[in-house]
Amino acid sequence: MSAATVHPTSPPVRPHRVGDALRAVKVFLGAAFDVILLGEYGSEAGVRRR
Repeated sequence: MSAATVHPTSPPVRPHRVGDALRAVKVFLGAAFDVILLGEYGSEAGVRRR
C-alpha cells in the first residue's frame, strides 16, 4: 500500500482556447455593430461570397 494521496484537479484551461473565444466575441460584436448601427449589409460590409 502507498501513503501517497492524489488530489483530483480540473484540467488546465488552454490559453489559446480563451484567446480564440475572445477573438470570436470581438468579431461578432464588430459585425453586429456594423449591421445594427451603421446599416451595412453584404458586400457593403466587406463580405465576399464564393
